[in-house]
Amino acid sequence: MTSSEHSADRLRALLAGPTVVRLPGVFDAVSAGLAAAAGAQAVCLSGATVSAVDLGLPDFGFVHGTDIAGRAAALLPSLGGVPLLADADTGYGNVLQARRTTQTYAAAGVAGLHLEDQVAPKRCGHLGGKEVVGVDEAASRVRAAVDADTGLVIVARTDALSVLGRDAVVERCRAFAAAGADAVFVEGASIEDLEAVAAALAADGRPLPQMYNRSEAGGPIDAGPSDERLAEAGVRFVIHPVSAMLAAAEAVRRTMAAIVGTGHAGAVDRMEWTDLTDLVGLPELLQDELRYAAGSEPAALSEGHR
Repeated sequence: MTSSEHSADRLRALLAGPTVVRLPGVFDAVSAGLAAAAGAQAVCLSGATVSAVDLGLPDFGFVHGTDIAGRAAALLPSLGGVPLLADADTGYGNVLQARRTTQTYAAAGVAGLHLEDQVAPKRCGHLGGKEVVGVDEAASRVRAAVDADTGLVIVARTDALSVLGRDAVVERCRAFAAAGADAVFVEGASIEDLEAVAAALAADGRPLPQMYNRSEAGGPIDAGPSDERLAEAGVRFVIHPVSAMLAAAEAVRRTMAAIVGTGHAGAVDRMEWTDLTDLVGLPELLQDELRYAAGSEPAALSEGHR
């Protein structure tokens, strides 16, 4: 079994659990290491974050799956086995591209992905002017991702709520369940929307867990339903895709202004240098360097491999 399959198994077990799991958004090796150190059970990687950090562009269809897979592969070692759920946008083409994207993510070590029903190129789910494909095409994307047979957790997302309304969302979630999705994700959902989806899927005999997006892109994140209320509606994953990136960006903005304005960072809060070097493993590497230093005894060299 590959490391990606092990990671997917852990993510799937969390999805099947009785309580809400919070997935903080990560965007580089440092944020990934900090999420793991904080005790995150799983994390997420959003297309909007990759587009901003890697390309300096908004979530407007510029980023591709290869960009996200590359970013995922770079930060996964810092997660120490914590599963990563990655944004797959529309699959980046037709059903064949959706299947290939799933395989690419699995090869990168990603544990799961969410795949949406927007027309390509997509745009941020919180922007107006969105369009969605037909329900059959949307379900086919999900089926292609499942048929890739990678073992990844497949979360089927719909952006139809603001375009077509709740009835269309329920229809699509039913189609996603029939296509083999592990969970459904209604972008911009209210608690009433989530309850309607849960009731419909239960009536079909295909109850699936749901995912909820707690993103600053949609407004104040403290205005939505509580985790307890979400759990009652069948939500198991709550993603916080951009919170850490926004906090980091604000800290960098203050630091840059302080340096330019005063010549030093001054009173701007920042991590101690030794905390950062500890996080990225400098003490362990220094110990390894000593073990491999010229003249070390063979027994000492092999000590750490017993």
